[in-house]
Amino acid sequence: MNPSRSVAAMVCGVAGLLSAYATWAQTPGSPLLLQLQMKIPLGDVKGRIDHMAIDPSRNRLFVAELGNDSIGVVDLNERRVIQVIGGLSEPQGVAYVASSDMLYASNAGDGSVRLFRGSDYAPAGQINLGDDADNIRLDLAANRVVIGYGNGALAVINPADRDTVTHIPLKAHPESFQLDRASGRAFVNVPKAREIAVVDVAAGRQTTGWPMSAGGNFPMVLDEQARTVIVVFRSPPQLGVFSMQDGATIAQVETCGDADDIFLDTKRRRIYVTCGDGILDVFDAQTFARLARIPTVAGARTALFVPEMDRIFLAARASTSEPASIWVFQPMP
Repeated sequence: MNPSRSVAAMVCGVAGLLSAYATWAQTPGSPLLLQLQMKIPLGDVKGRIDHMAIDPSRNRLFVAELGNDSIGVVDLNERRVIQVIGGLSEPQGVAYVASSDMLYASNAGDGSVRLFRGSDYAPAGQINLGDDADNIRLDLAANRVVIGYGNGALAVINPADRDTVTHIPLKAHPESFQLDRASGRAFVNVPKAREIAVVDVAAGRQTTGWPMSAGGNFPMVLDEQARTVIVVFRSPPQLGVFSMQDGATIAQVETCGDADDIFLDTKRRRIYVTCGDGILDVFDAQTFARLARIPTVAGARTALFVPEMDRIFLAARASTSEPASIWVFQPMP
């Protein structure tokens, strides 16, 4: 526990709670689709904040504080930081594996994946991938952890013994990727190769690649109901929808800039895009029309949507006026 972080969180938490359930400004005339419930301060966190994960049994949120070389552990019941895991090396991805009660943290700085026990966050091992360990995805059906890393590869890890099962080569560094439960394939954004790679995870190889006309394809989500791959590009800023069968383009619409996360709300058939230019865009998942454009804060480009909790957790970097914090939104109605 970092005392200064804990005190800062508790003091600033009072101010955050005062703003709970306040009406949040959206584009004039648009319906209220997201309600800002509260801001949970992270304390003395500077610089970039990357991805997040959740431990649903303990109701705890894990925040990769890349600029601080730490992971903040937020108790969502108490609405405050309860622990800080330090000594990391530019953590980018986090994932909680319930079957082994283990927290995984991938590090860009040294290419390691650090493991921590879910009960007390004590170190529980390390897997060295060599370079730029990044996004983490859980394949619950096959009981494996998949991590993108290096100049182009996916590492597939067995969480039972924490040994690397296989390495799947790609053309360049993978950004966001998603696992399709129905087919066992992974769809991988490879922006430097200007493609979406299609990977047979069980076979351990890339089977094809879809060339992209736009650049900077970082965030991705799958619509398994519609059998589509939804990607956000940074250059130019646009949302692209592609057939999961063959990569055919279904739709392309303008969106906010410097996007790093995208989520599908299957209950409401909405798409949420979080962007570093200080915007949270909301789209209809069937027509791809924009439903709302919600102002946030510059640099707030990473988020986590937890359908079981019906909440969006947005990571807001520290500014001259506010400390770093997690903004908690509830989708409406």
